Amino acid sequence: MNDETGPQDSAGSPATGGPRPEPLRFFGTTWVNHDDGYTARRIAAPVASLVIAAASCLILRFAYQGLQIADVGSFVTLLVIVMFAVCSALAFGHTWEAFKKRPDPDRQASLRGLLAIGFVGSLLAYFFRSLTEAPGEQLHRQEYETAVQQYEKRTTRRTRNPSKKRRRS
Repeated sequence: MNDETGPQDSAGSPATGGPRPEPLRFFGTTWVNHDDGYTARRIAAPVASLVIAAASCLILRFAYQGLQIADVGSFVTLLVIVMFAVCSALAFGHTWEAFKKRPDPDRQASLRGLLAIGFVGSLLAYFFRSLTEAPGEQLHRQEYETAVQQYEKRTTRRTRNPSKKRRRS
């Protein structure tokens, strides 16, 4: 991983100062230059998220069978199925949007239970996003490039000494 060396400039050498890239889950800072196993991680991320989603669906199937064995009635069974379907759909949408823009921390905290129930939707959103990029890479890249541009703008030296400025009369 590239965490120890910090950011690198366009030539690939470590930068002396300035903003540091924010690490992504499972990717660290390899998304900046697509180095240090980035390709392997890009292959492993969708495969792993799809396998975990499939295993999760199998576990939900066992829970459904448990409801059938307990003979709780069709209303409760339907209620549980609809709850997981709706929560998964909402979790998918929320997770997908979180890859495009930073979610509000207060809203994120209030949706924590819904996202926990709809974990299959979050896993599927991660899977589909992993097919095109490291999830969240586009957002982090935009923020990082903006921070680098602002840093360069702040640290560029002036060409003239402002104290020797000519005054117009």
